[in-house]
Amino acid sequence: MNSGMGLSPIIPDHRDGEDTIAKRAHYSPPWADVSIIGVAGSSGSGKTTLSHAIVNSLNLPWVVIMSMDSFYKPLDPESSKKAFRNEYDFDAPEAIDFDELVNCLRDLKAGKRTKIPNYSFEKHARLENSTVIYSPHVLILEGIFALHDPRVLDLMDMRIYCEADADTCLSRRIIRDVRDRGRDVEGCIKQWFAFVKPNFENYVQPQKNVADIIVPRGIENRVAMSMVTQYIERRLLEKSTRHRAALKSLERGYDSEPLSDRVLVLPLTPQLRGMSTIIQDIDTSSEDFVFYFDRLSCLLLELALNNAQFKEHVIETPQGHNYRGLTGKGEVSAVVVLRGGATFEAGLRRIIPDCRTGRVLIQSDVRTGEPELHYLKLPNNINEHDTVLLLDAQMSSGGSALMAVQVLVDHGVPQNRIVFVTYSAGRVGVHRLTKVFPEVTIVVGSMVADFEERWVEKRYFRC
Repeated sequence: MNSGMGLSPIIPDHRDGEDTIAKRAHYSPPWADVSIIGVAGSSGSGKTTLSHAIVNSLNLPWVVIMSMDSFYKPLDPESSKKAFRNEYDFDAPEAIDFDELVNCLRDLKAGKRTKIPNYSFEKHARLENSTVIYSPHVLILEGIFALHDPRVLDLMDMRIYCEADADTCLSRRIIRDVRDRGRDVEGCIKQWFAFVKPNFENYVQPQKNVADIIVPRGIENRVAMSMVTQYIERRLLEKSTRHRAALKSLERGYDSEPLSDRVLVLPLTPQLRGMSTIIQDIDTSSEDFVFYFDRLSCLLLELALNNAQFKEHVIETPQGHNYRGLTGKGEVSAVVVLRGGATFEAGLRRIIPDCRTGRVLIQSDVRTGEPELHYLKLPNNINEHDTVLLLDAQMSSGGSALMAVQVLVDHGVPQNRIVFVTYSAGRVGVHRLTKVFPEVTIVVGSMVADFEERWVEKRYFRC
């Protein structure tokens, strides 16, 4: 497994009801409909090397290489003994768990996260831990049977067959298996003639017939490499164009329709106006800016927690009376949208000192303006938390907010448990977010002109 971004990707648990889903405006995140490139070929034909070369030529952070070796079926005790004697046929299609592979690919196509098993050739067994994949734009599936199963073929956007001389394949396989898989030369040659060579002729070579491109000489074939990278770049550009058009379409009605009743604006008290005056004054010192913004962030977070999950709780007072009060129903966690959301962390520590937090980094492409997911680290079992605060200093167009909420929903957090907290928001962004996610609560310090330049984190962090 090799991923271009360190993301930690449970299928969404939409507990907010079918009627809510029906009201939602359609929105597909940029990572939905991942482009899947299949690379098949004989053992030792250079599939892995070719896959890494494609990743390097694309120079993108959202490309994942997934090896079919991860999907070998668990072995029973008798098969395990055969494997250690080099008598188990790992080169037949029956050795691969295609059902699990197909389920993983379908989840990724739908924009969901999926868990990839880890297989140890030294132990001839699956390991207990798995690798989580979430939000790749391009997935390269490489393996001797990458183009074998019709269900996998239907999910692919490009099919590549890697061709190499048989002697070259054998020598590469021996070097790899001795170096990486704890085998000896005699065992490698035994497997080659007993299983690898006959299965190649029966199952692997016929995959050439369904390939879009046959690549002889692997990475030395620069023409084929150029064709592959140009195709992927064209697909990504098309997806980016569609995504930006979808964001634009969500603006309809923002200037005429009333705000959702789930949008809560901090009451404009004299105290709030006074603090806002100091915060927005160009002559305010950095120390005063941080002090008053921290005060204001506490007010916003207190308002957000009014919308957390509570339950009745009876206590005994020092005077001996019973007081019917409320207590938190479950855990409250927070996800910081970097870097603006980090301005809320001082206030968060004052209000919930032991709050578990996560991080998400979303940045806009300098060429297209499209928001892109660069980093993700969420608290464990976030789908079980009763309230998840999503923190960002400002929201204008709503593109980053949409992606951040989509990430939480994809990780099983119900919409009605998400509270988005921001110092300032434009009407367009709020309109977009409530159209796509009508059950999300939005807490805003003040409504401002749309598409306002981000300035809060610059002044807060002095850079």
